Amino acid sequence: MGIGVSVLIGKKLERGDTIGIVAPASIETEENIEMGIGRLENLGFKIKKGKHIYDKWGYFAGRDEDRAEDINHMFTDKDVKMVLCVRGGYGTMRLLPYLDLKKIKNNPKIFMGYSDITILLNYLFEKEGLITFHGPMLNSKLNIKETQEAFLSNLLEGSKKYSIKNPTDIPLVSNTEKSIEGRMVGGNLSLICSSLGTNYEIVTRNRILFIEEVDEDPYKVDRMLTQLLFSRKLQECRGFILGQFTNCNEDQKKNKFSLKEVIENRILRLNKPTLMNFMCGHGDPKLILPIGAKAKLNCKNLSIDILEPVCK
Repeated sequence: MGIGVSVLIGKKLERGDTIGIVAPASIETEENIEMGIGRLENLGFKIKKGKHIYDKWGYFAGRDEDRAEDINHMFTDKDVKMVLCVRGGYGTMRLLPYLDLKKIKNNPKIFMGYSDITILLNYLFEKEGLITFHGPMLNSKLNIKETQEAFLSNLLEGSKKYSIKNPTDIPLVSNTEKSIEGRMVGGNLSLICSSLGTNYEIVTRNRILFIEEVDEDPYKVDRMLTQLLFSRKLQECRGFILGQFTNCNEDQKKNKFSLKEVIENRILRLNKPTLMNFMCGHGDPKLILPIGAKAKLNCKNLSIDILEPVCK
């Protein structure tokens, strides 16, 4: 995939449309699932539950084949307009061999998740050109104003070009005033690294790479970024969007680097246009990035300009 390539996009949502719920990774409580469904219903959407979303198999929400079956079914179900993941955690990578890519390609739909879902977001774009969405899931706090606004604006109005900015009270920061264009890829740093050396390895050449993380000490972030440097994933991309690094800056102690110093040493020294402190990741509020979409990293205006429709 590259700039100018033909991509697949799903139909935008309308109030009253049906959202299909799948659980590709870890187990979620029935209480939290029902709470999330209630929030979506209050926003005016109908819900169709995946057959296996309440399953439990070890630490997974069902067997690999069953979790994949729910995804395959939601893409072929004519009543479902969007596929939304319950939560992340761990397990998404295990179901990739069981996905029916032909069914997904022939039935493009909005697909959204984050964290462990990172591997699936990028895989569906890379293999089939499907624009996917790094954004809130069923267990996210969709009642937060900025998160809810981002959710609705992307899904109801994504058939036109638009710009993404942080909430006014949370400043974006950049290392330059230059602007670059490219297709956006990325997500959770741990999952990006987990893809290396596999058939599902992330492609960053000429892309804008988005990175976020949660609950990792600075030295672990350093280790993962160094792995991406050694595999030339950082050198090959055009620029960076750095999202939320939630709970990643341990109390400062003698002879330890801060997260800020790690970012400066591993990313900013590459002198590529970079937007930092973007509200997308494991914290709140949660903004949405369309993975695979052609975008302009507007470092002067501190915005991410989406240059093509992400829904039809």
